[in-house]
Amino acid sequence: MTDMTTTPEDDHEEPLSTRKATRRGGGDPAGRGRTTIADGVVEKIAGLAARDVVGVHAMGSGLARTFGVVRDRVPGGSKSVSRGVKAEVGEVQTALDLEIVVDYGVSITDVARAVRENVIAAVERMTGLEVVEVNIAVSDVKLPEEEDEEPEPRIQ
Repeated sequence: MTDMTTTPEDDHEEPLSTRKATRRGGGDPAGRGRTTIADGVVEKIAGLAARDVVGVHAMGSGLARTFGVVRDRVPGGSKSVSRGVKAEVGEVQTALDLEIVVDYGVSITDVARAVRENVIAAVERMTGLEVVEVNIAVSDVKLPEEEDEEPEPRIQ
């Protein structure tokens, strides 16, 4: 019986240990599969970016803030960074609606412009989505003598 075993040198091939893996399917790996981003993810990014702007006192309407403060105090509850933000997310674009409270004495147009710029930059950088619009509703002005709307704790 003859030995039919061949060595890599016989076939003029490299041994398995030195062969490079070849990519099948070609093309960019980013194009293989789909990434979806939930509305809530974009809302959180936008909420944090909006709060970073000087002159933004709070996010959301008075009622939403009141419920939010109560929810934040519940043991195990978490602070809602997306309060006052609504996002509609498509495959490649997103649109945002923000409701803010500004500090008294600031230029509302300057604050709105800064919020828009900060939100667009953060969302586009982190998600790769194109932000097609950022609508801002100023629902209140925080006066210096006003206390924050935090209800008295029920338990002392």
